[in-house]
Amino acid sequence: VSLLTGHGESSLSDSFTSAVKQQNIETAELSLLTLESVPADADCILINAPQSDISLDEQSKLLEYLGNGGNLFLITDPPKSGELTNLMADYGVTTVDGIVVEGDQSHYVWGTPYFLLPDIASHAITTPLTDGGYRVLLPISQGLTVADDLRDTLSVTKLLTTSSSAFAKAAGYDLTTYEKEEGDVNGPFALAVAISDTVDDGITSDIVWVSSAALVDDQTNTQVSGGNQDFFLNALGYLCQAEQSSLS
Repeated sequence: VSLLTGHGESSLSDSFTSAVKQQNIETAELSLLTLESVPADADCILINAPQSDISLDEQSKLLEYLGNGGNLFLITDPPKSGELTNLMADYGVTTVDGIVVEGDQSHYVWGTPYFLLPDIASHAITTPLTDGGYRVLLPISQGLTVADDLRDTLSVTKLLTTSSSAFAKAAGYDLTTYEKEEGDVNGPFALAVAISDTVDDGITSDIVWVSSAALVDDQTNTQVSGGNQDFFLNALGYLCQAEQSSLS
């Protein structure tokens, strides 16, 4: 797994790094500023909470990598715009401005409507969690929407979703109320998606996008008894085409 650098990306904590190593997954830093292309031995690229946008040149290199069957794990914090968002729009997934607030009390914790407990769909990544009765907690998330007119080579699964009562607060980090106001956008939204693109006969490129950097936060993970880490490891193993196991 290649860890993209150069945009203020967050480092994985010691506990998450140790968990990755225990899955026999090697990591190495990757800077696209000094390379002509992504190294051939990169099974997956992890972009973890970048604080600045990628360049057009980097976007081009990522598109070439994905077009050759590469895999991407993208974890972002709202707001995210520019070339990274344009890259994902090419795969039929776009963001909604603002921070997602839940209107359904069963979908958030601690009386805080942006500490989200999303619904979990059935997928190879999520089956170990649902079988074990685990949940994923995503504070401060951005809504993801999937286009209705995906190209024939694409399939998109909404892994984690809000309730139909959720909405996106346009004020973002400056919100002063949890009530819906003019300019806020109604949900439901996806908070994590799995994208599969058939790039050649029998070759696919897979992408997982989670719209909250809290997925890999230690304190958040402990609040759901390791559910966030299980989701992260399952997604990483899925993207690396590792042997699937019930991590929960």
